Amino acid sequence: MPVHLFWGDDSAALERAVTKLIDSVVDPTWSSINLSRLDGGDSGQALQALEEARTPPFGSGDRLVLLQRSPFCNACPSELADRFDAALDLIPDTSHLVLCNPAKPDGRLRTTKTLQKRIKAKLANEERFQLPAVWDGAGQRQLVERTASELALDLEPTAVDALIDAIGNDSARLSAELQKLALHASSAGSTTITAAAVAALIDGQATNALQVGDALLEGQVGEAICRLDALIDAGEPALRIVATLTGQIRGWLWVSLMEQQGERDVAVIAKAAGIGNPKRIYVMRKQLQGRPPNRCLNLLGRLLEVEASLKRGAQPAAAFRDGILGATAGGGAQ
Repeated sequence: MPVHLFWGDDSAALERAVTKLIDSVVDPTWSSINLSRLDGGDSGQALQALEEARTPPFGSGDRLVLLQRSPFCNACPSELADRFDAALDLIPDTSHLVLCNPAKPDGRLRTTKTLQKRIKAKLANEERFQLPAVWDGAGQRQLVERTASELALDLEPTAVDALIDAIGNDSARLSAELQKLALHASSAGSTTITAAAVAALIDGQATNALQVGDALLEGQVGEAICRLDALIDAGEPALRIVATLTGQIRGWLWVSLMEQQGERDVAVIAKAAGIGNPKRIYVMRKQLQGRPPNRCLNLLGRLLEVEASLKRGAQPAAAFRDGILGATAGGGAQ
């Protein structure tokens, strides 16, 4: 297929797919001539990509033109779109135009519709590389299993859980750590990565503000403080942590209140709570089982005090400790 559309925010997986395609179609001997890497943020380079893709390769192997930050499926000017439409049918079978973009293609654009028609006709190829949300445990499990499969590695089920706890949805770090674990397993004469190896070789624990919120909702004060310390030590701005926690807990409050009113439509609840993905409501419902709205109200009040304390110049660790301990004392029994 002469045209390849790669998109998504999982830059590590996307880069692996690009490298695999290059290795499979470009002869290394002729790569200096037949491999081009261009930046679609520059309209001149975007036009250059179209020109080069229409040129047959020299020597053996195919030609590949890689266009990072491709403009053709996101905010594409009409003149550039015209050039794009005219070039597609002129790309020879021995040339590959690879369009890469972190954003989802805009389905309203003429260029996107043209590409989708070609994809359905199997004249173009589309691959998506999207990271799971930090709250999506199942998606993170799929990310670990898929990355291990791409690297031809075997994982024990408990090793998958350990990697999720240690790395989260950091795809680039996951790939690097899996390769390190594979070398360790190979040196020990094994082909399977174990949870013990993950614990021994991977330092630290991945965390984010949403996991702090999960711990607070569960009443796990020590866990919440440890995760906050890890975030602060990693340089995460304290006010950004407060903003994330406030949004998370406000979402829980909306879900809890609307469920108390008898609302069951997840789309309605998601819209009212300002949550873009309605599927997340199912996860939030499970988290909120047996917990009254007052618990969320108390946490929001304490976060407001943390924010005020931070703006008065308090040290982040002290401000959060005072707020969390206050929230526990004031709402832990609710």
